[in-house]
Parts: sequence; structure tokens; C-alpha cells
Amino acid sequence: MPASTPSQSVLITGARAPVALHLARLFHGAGWRVVLADTPAFPLSAASSACTRYVRLPPPRFEPQAYGDAVAALVKREGISLVLPTCEEVFYLAAVWRERHPAARLFAPDSDLLARAHNKFDFIELCKDLGLAAPQTTLIRDRADLAAISGSASKLVFKPAWSRFASRVLLRPRPEDLDAFAPTPQAPWVAQEFLEGEELSAYAIANEGRLQAFSLYRSVYRAGKGAGIYFVPVENGAAKAFVSRFAAGTCWTGQLSFDLIRRPDGTVLPLECNPRATSGLHFFRNPQAFTAAIAAGEGAVGPDVVRPQTVRLALWLYGLPAALRSGAIGSFLRNLRGADELLDWPDDPAPKRAQWRALSEIAALALRHRISLQRASTRDIEWDGPDQSSM
Repeated sequence: MPASTPSQSVLITGARAPVALHLARLFHGAGWRVVLADTPAFPLSAASSACTRYVRLPPPRFEPQAYGDAVAALVKREGISLVLPTCEEVFYLAAVWRERHPAARLFAPDSDLLARAHNKFDFIELCKDLGLAAPQTTLIRDRADLAAISGSASKLVFKPAWSRFASRVLLRPRPEDLDAFAPTPQAPWVAQEFLEGEELSAYAIANEGRLQAFSLYRSVYRAGKGAGIYFVPVENGAAKAFVSRFAAGTCWTGQLSFDLIRRPDGTVLPLECNPRATSGLHFFRNPQAFTAAIAAGEGAVGPDVVRPQTVRLALWLYGLPAALRSGAIGSFLRNLRGADELLDWPDDPAPKRAQWRALSEIAALALRHRISLQRASTRDIEWDGPDQSSM
């Protein structure tokens, strides 16, 4: 296959996310022309020297028809050959490709597989269908389903079937705590057995079921209950074997991420799937090898970063208060010194400065809608079931 040239154009969506910035830098480093798109006015990645053009799109959650029109026109106008989603806009893009068939290749599975992987009950059932061990998980569609298991609540983890960032998770609640929510067939919950062990996260890319990139890490600090902000690479053969078997069994093409738990006996079980990019991407810095794995389906690439990765601004905002509450300020300072700033990149300093403007835009949205910063960061791209995907 000939080497990439500037005449090849890639569209990377979800430009607000650090993973979109990272992908842009990798593809730019491999000689691609990089177009970025998203709905905010000042996303982090738009400031990068890797970005040839930034295009602002309608919000897919609230204006799906206009979003589909804009994406289809953008792909045609810019001569895009490859589209890389990074966040939950992948579900809306899959609908665009299903209904409109743009000429570019969308690096993602079809809508049905995406939805099955994203739904926290359907994912566990999919694992079982593939012969993969998984924790006991019960679907809760109404108050009767909830009443049937309320007596075991202290041994369970409750969470919406469609959710992100561990939002609204109830960890081993008291039965009376369950009175606060009302599951429905349209917005079901799941109850999953609580498992002791170390939480791990995996990021992978696959082409037609072949695992071509894999990284595994643990999150030392988080923004709230869910999203990690400080990532330490780890190795575990059982985790890689699970991801490889899942990718092969589903014939997966695209990016693929998991929350896993390593139990005290060494076994690894899946908790949930994120069929999109996650922070494990930051452990890859070889542009040629990584882009060849995606664009050409060639070779296998391993992570080439060994030091912990973090966004220091997020670490100060979320990690420091957590350290102060727990009395672990010494560990916080040591971890701060021992990690690389993942926004740093040779000859591309602007995104690090641009994060303040991007944060200000998100903060203004949070204040306007009286929601958290984390919720504001994804409010316009969240996808909570197939009824949102029609274009």
C-alpha cells in the first residue's frame, strides 16, 4: 500500500475531546490532511497545527436531520476518504451512513452492533453469546422488576442501561435508596453483581475482527465517579485475550473500549463497553504504524508510551480536592510529578493554551442549564437508545 499523502483527507469528529486531538496529531504526522468537526465554537483540537480546517456542526442530539445534512455535505465538499468518530456522535454518524451512504469510509461498526455493545444489559448478553465469562446482570424495566431484586440490593450495582461517566450509579445501595428512580422499558436500568477487584480500562482498534492495537490502563484519579483523568499503563494477558475474542466474535471494525475488573484470583471480567475512543489512545505515539492499522488494516501496533498520562488542568480541578478529602496530598504531588501532560506534543503548543477557552465554553453551558461540567461536556451528543438515531 502506498504511503499516506496530504491528498488523503480524514474527518475526525468530537473535536472537543483530547482523544480527537491525539488522533489529529497522529494522522497529521503520517501525512494526512486533517479536518475536524464538532458543535462547540472553541473545541480543544481546533487550535492544533494538525488541524487543516475546523467545521462547526449542528448538535446531533437535538438536530439530527440538520446534523446528517451537514456531515454528508462536509464529506463531499472536503473530499473526505475516512471518518473517525471519537465520542457518542458515533451513533449518529452510523445512522447517517446507514441512511445516506456517504462515499467516505466510517471507521465504526453498523448501528445495530454499536447499540448492542453500548447497552449495558445487551453487552453482557452479547458476551455470553460469544462464550465469554461475564458478571450476572439483570435488566430492570419497571417497578416490578426492581421489587424482585430489591432484597439483594446490598450485593449489586445499579446503573442506567444507557449512560456514560458512571452517571447515576448506585453502588450496593440500601433497598430504600431504590425508591429514587423509576425504570421504564424505554429507559431501563441494570443490576449487576458487585465484584471485588481492581478496575481496568482497555482501548483497542480492530479491522474485521482482527485486533490491531490494544492498550490497558488504570485510572488513579477521576472526575467524579466515572471519567478518568490520570492514566497508568498496565499489562494483563487475560484482559487482552478477552478484547481479542470479543473483537473476533463480533467481526468488529472501529475503535473499542471496555471497563473491566481484575478479580483477586487473577480472572478478568467485563463490566461494560464503550464503542468509541477512550484515553488508552494516548499511549500510542507512532503516527505511521497507528494510522496504517486504521486506514489500511495493516500490521499490529502496541503502545509506545510507558509513563502515566494526565491533563494537569483536570487533575488540579478534580484530583486535588479528592486528595485533600482523603488526606493523600503527598501521593497527589508525587503522581503529579510522575506523569506526562498528554496535551503536550512537539511543535504544537496551542491546544494546551486553548483548553482554558474550551473549558470556559463548557462552564457557561453548565451554568446556563444548571448541570455539571461533565454533563455539559457531552449534553449535545449523548445517545440513549435507537430512537435518537433517525436522520
